[in-house]
Amino acid sequence: MDIILLERVAKLGQIGDVVSVKNGFARNFLLPQKKALRATKANMAVFEVQRKDIEANNLVAKSEAEALVAKMTNISVILIRQAGESGQLFGSVSSRDIADALDATGYKVGKNQIILNRALKTLGLYDITVRLHAEVDVSIVVNVARSAEEAEIQAAGGDIDAEAASEEFAVEDFFENEEDADTALNPVAKEEDAPVVIDTPPDEDEVQK
Repeated sequence: MDIILLERVAKLGQIGDVVSVKNGFARNFLLPQKKALRATKANMAVFEVQRKDIEANNLVAKSEAEALVAKMTNISVILIRQAGESGQLFGSVSSRDIADALDATGYKVGKNQIILNRALKTLGLYDITVRLHAEVDVSIVVNVARSAEEAEIQAAGGDIDAEAASEEFAVEDFFENEEDADTALNPVAKEEDAPVVIDTPPDEDEVQK
């Protein structure tokens, strides 16, 4: 399908360029997102009349996006998710989840503006690109953790698994020596190892003697 671009589209062209794309790409993305028009004679005529306004509006939108970059640079959003011991999520984090998290912090963006090649499926910190305008991107950090406490540890560069391990006390810490600790850990084994003493009455002959 031949289309007229109404804004810059990566790998396609600039405003006003007439390009040929697959029908599905045009119908499912470019046309609904108002990034392009079908390149009919009527649409091309209308575009030429409105071209100056379209270009002017694009410059305004670009300037607004650039101003927003200054506010969003280095921003971090936290997404709390359940996960197994290996860090594998019981589910995933999608572009919609990230957009909703940004919305909650006061930044309204659409899920289609979140550049995410695949859903996030493990705990961790992720650098994610947000497309504020066709020519303006900003990078944010998405912190996926089991809890706010773990998110704080990750943000500080800590290892949540190591932190959890450090909070577990060894049994040996509660005893003065290793033998007592070993007895506490293996009481049955220690009882079996102990010698068995049987108290038997003396032989009658021995008593008479």
